[in-house]
Amino acid sequence: MTNDLEVARAAAEAAARQSYGKLIAFLAARTRDVAGAEDALADAFAAALERWPQTGVPQKPEAWLLAVARRRRVDAIRRRLTSEAGRDHLRLIAEEIEARMADEDLPDERLRLMFACAHPAIDAGVRAPLILQTILGFDAATIASAFLVSPATMGQRLVRAKSRIRETGIPFRVPERAELGERLDAVLEAIYAAFAEGWSDPAGTETRRRNLATEGIWLGRLVASLMPDEPEALGLLALMLFAEARRAARRNAAGDYVPLAEQELGLWDGALIDEAETLLKHAAAKRVVGRYQLEAAVQSAHTTRRLTGRTDWVAIRHLYDALSVIAASPVVSINRAVAIAEADGAAAGLSALDELGGDKRLHDYQPYWAARAGLLARLGKTREATEAYDRAIGLERDPAVRRFLQARRAGLAAEE
Repeated sequence: MTNDLEVARAAAEAAARQSYGKLIAFLAARTRDVAGAEDALADAFAAALERWPQTGVPQKPEAWLLAVARRRRVDAIRRRLTSEAGRDHLRLIAEEIEARMADEDLPDERLRLMFACAHPAIDAGVRAPLILQTILGFDAATIASAFLVSPATMGQRLVRAKSRIRETGIPFRVPERAELGERLDAVLEAIYAAFAEGWSDPAGTETRRRNLATEGIWLGRLVASLMPDEPEALGLLALMLFAEARRAARRNAAGDYVPLAEQELGLWDGALIDEAETLLKHAAAKRVVGRYQLEAAVQSAHTTRRLTGRTDWVAIRHLYDALSVIAASPVVSINRAVAIAEADGAAAGLSALDELGGDKRLHDYQPYWAARAGLLARLGKTREATEAYDRAIGLERDPAVRRFLQARRAGLAAEE
């Protein structure tokens, strides 16, 4: 029985990773009741964990989950709607579901749901978190951490946003070209956030993050295929592919962190890099430059080391100069300072970091302290570098990166 339970749990987990957003989008497409769809699907997963150990995992877990969730959803509507009009509405929903389920494959409504979540009627600050929850099943606490708010606050915002979709009848559709641009930014931001969440778990050991990088790339491909003439959609996909191409080189055989400058070039995926370069060229041909294109261009500049044996830090600095104008952020500012250090010397880089000292967001931001420690060490300021490394080590959650920083700190002590 224990083994049956483990098999059932593994199957349910796999179905959640692969189909959560697809099932939510299908269940909510007609009623626009995203919260109701989530409740119905949660009941379906609970039923799966109860029944699959006894009956075995069905041949098509996705279809089984949808059938159970659909019954839960219809039951909920039946309880809520008691008038004649309500019964007619219920019959209409049931007939449509039955007709659509006659097809062998479940229609994929994810893109339509994404744009519904990015509708102008939804508060701008909650659009990306809402897409992450509905499409990828992120819990409120995870999303809150990514967007630097409390879980309770994020949970309340998500509940309000879902109510807004239902109450205002926001349509589940891909917008017409004239209205597409205003919602595209939120969609791209959510896709990149999903990719970054998976990218932050390089070994794929955390269940809630597993396959998220792959899912982010899939969503990026979908949007890029829908809008092949949209340069930022192409730029985002290129950016993710450049990063994914280096996945195998980010850790050595012992699981230790390997910084970009020290990665084994033979482990980079040349096919993904070539695909990213092609996408970036297509985006550049549109002559409309945006954040994701510039970030992808930075990664492209790093990959030229495969051909030249060196990194073009001057070009990278110029790209970060441009990024700081159109998409200023602490991350951009820190990376710009590092590029300045490589192009013009550690003192210049440290001066650029010092200019950021008034930004309170950096006080507990590990990359800032790690960059500062590295530059101080290069300038021979051992005591200050040690203090900065201590701060970075204390803020780092990834054990492999923490070991890397500890080794760098230990190297300072050995030099004294």
